Amino acid sequence: MNRYILIRRLRGPAILLLIGVLALLHTSGLIHSFWHLFWPLLLILIGVLLLAERAALAADGGDMTFWPFGGPASAGGMDPSTPTGVPPYPGQATAIVPAHSNDSGKEPDGGQS
Repeated sequence: MNRYILIRRLRGPAILLLIGVLALLHTSGLIHSFWHLFWPLLLILIGVLLLAERAALAADGGDMTFWPFGGPASAGGMDPSTPTGVPPYPGQATAIVPAHSNDSGKEPDGGQS
């Protein structure tokens, strides 16, 4: 399994573990304000996990062979070889100017009456 995916899947359980540890410390009387300690630790935890995800991607060579928002890129119709990630339709021109026009003739007004 890819390290990036493993770290991403551990995000939810890590937050639940943080809540559980802080609740246990609060009920045992070691800390007095649960919420005042929870928010800074939550932000730190999310930042550390994001840094770990980025480090895992860099360790794999930074090659995005998968779409980071759920599965391989080809599964969602995404094509990593194109700049936008969306493959062109068959027969679709990729130039800015269309390859052919839909004019009915070579008249100056475009075939319209």
